Amino acid sequence: MNAAALWNGFNLITALSARVGGSMVDAVNGISIDTRTLEPGDLFFAIKGENSDGHDYVRRAFEAGAAAAVIDEAHADALKGAGPLFIVKDVLASMEALGRAARKRSKAGIVAITGSVGKTSTKEMMRVALSNFGETHASAASYNNHWGVPLTLSRLAASARFGIFEIGMNHAGEITPLTAMVRPHVAIVTTIAPVHLEHFGSLDAIADAKAEIFSGLEPHGVAILHRDVEQYERLRNAAKESNADQILSFGAQERSDAHLVSVEPDGEGSLVEAWILGAELKYKIGAPGRHIAMNSLAVLLTARALGLDVADVAASLREFRPPPGRGARMTIDTRDGSFTLIDESYNANPASMRAALGLLGATSPREGARRIAVIGDMLELGPTGAELHRDLDEAVASNRVDLLFGAGPLTKSLYDAIPAEKRAKWAATSSEIRDALLNEVRAGDVVMIKGSNGSRMGPLVKELREHHAKADAEHEIQG
Repeated sequence: MNAAALWNGFNLITALSARVGGSMVDAVNGISIDTRTLEPGDLFFAIKGENSDGHDYVRRAFEAGAAAAVIDEAHADALKGAGPLFIVKDVLASMEALGRAARKRSKAGIVAITGSVGKTSTKEMMRVALSNFGETHASAASYNNHWGVPLTLSRLAASARFGIFEIGMNHAGEITPLTAMVRPHVAIVTTIAPVHLEHFGSLDAIADAKAEIFSGLEPHGVAILHRDVEQYERLRNAAKESNADQILSFGAQERSDAHLVSVEPDGEGSLVEAWILGAELKYKIGAPGRHIAMNSLAVLLTARALGLDVADVAASLREFRPPPGRGARMTIDTRDGSFTLIDESYNANPASMRAALGLLGATSPREGARRIAVIGDMLELGPTGAELHRDLDEAVASNRVDLLFGAGPLTKSLYDAIPAEKRAKWAATSSEIRDALLNEVRAGDVVMIKGSNGSRMGPLVKELREHHAKADAEHEIQG
C-alpha cells in the first residue's frame, strides 16, 4: 500500500461489503461525493440525494481522475466498463460502513461537537489549535448530517492523532446514530438556542436532542457543557447517564470550570482573560467577538481532556480566522477610500444574530461613517418567528447600528420596530435591496450582512465586492 494512500483495494472490499466490477484498484487517496471537488485518486461514492443521483456523474468522476467508484447493483450493467467499480446494495450504507471501519482502526483522540450555534467556528478553532500538536482531521465546511458525518469519518487517516467531528440535527433522534458512528472521547454542546424551533416547540426539546451526543461517548469520556444556558442541568443529567467520567463546564459564571473573565477587541482579534480549571490564563484569538471567546473555553477544556498543555494550546488560537460567512472580515476598496465588510451570511438564528450585531457594535468606523446592518430572515423559527425578529430591536440600538437594510417577510417586523431614521430599505427578497445597498455604502462604513441560507444574503456579499472592484477598474480607465 502506498504510504500516502487512505485505503487499499482489499480493505475496501471488506469494509464496503462490495463486489468488484472491472479492474481492481490498488489504493485510493481520498473520498468524494462531488465531482466538482473530486481530486485525482479519490474514491467516488454515487450518493443519491433529493435533487440528483450520483450515478449520473460516475463517468464524469472517472474523467476527473477518480481511482474507483462505489455504485449500487441497480446501475452495475449501465456503468460496466466505466472504470474500477465497487458494487454494493446501498451506497450511503456502504459509506457509513467505511466510516465505522475508519473509526475502528483509529487511535486518534476523537472530539464531537454539537449545539444550536457555534459548531463550525468551534470546530475550526479546535482544528487550528490541535494541528500544532499532531496530525488533525476535521469535518470540512459544515459536513454534520447523515451523509456528512460518515463522509468525514471515511476520510480519517489511520495516522491522525486527533479527529474533530461536527454533528448537527433538524429533528430529534438524528444525532444518536451519528454519535454512535463517531464514538467520541470528548463531546461538546456549545449552547442551546431557538434554532429549528418549528420542529421542536421548546428549548428543552432542543436540549434533549442535542444531549443525544453523549450517548456515543466512549468509556471514561468527557462531556463539556455551556453552564450559562438555562438547560444546563438538563444537559448535565443526560451526560451523567452516559459513559462520561467527567463533566466540565464553561461560561461567564465563576463556578464554571472554564470561566470567561473579559474579552477586549485587539485589531482583527480579541484579547481574552479566563480562569481554566483554577489557573489564570491570558491569550489572543485571531477573530473578534465574545461568542468566539466563549467557545474557545470549550477548546481549552478539550485540550486538557486530551492531555495537552492548556497554555500552549491557548497560544495557538491567535492563528484562528473565522470561516467564510461566519464573521470573516474584509476591506473593500472604493475610489474614495475603503469600507469594512463583515461576512456573517452563512446562516442565522436569534442567538447568532445578536452575536453578529455585537461584532458590528464593537467596531469603530471612522468619523462620519456608519455601522450598517443588512439582515435577512431567520428561518425555521415556527409561529414566533416575527416576534423573535422584532425582539432584535434592542440589539440594534445597543450596538449603535446607524442604518438597517432588511430582506424578507419576517424581517419586516424588526424594520418597523426601529426608529425611522435608521431604516435604509426593506424588501421581500435580498435581490430587491441590492441596488440601494450598493449605492448607500461609502468609504469608512462598516457593513455586516447576515441571514439564514434561504434568505440568500451571500450573493449580497459577492455583489458588494464585485461592484466596487468594477467601479475602481472603470475609474482607472477613465482616469
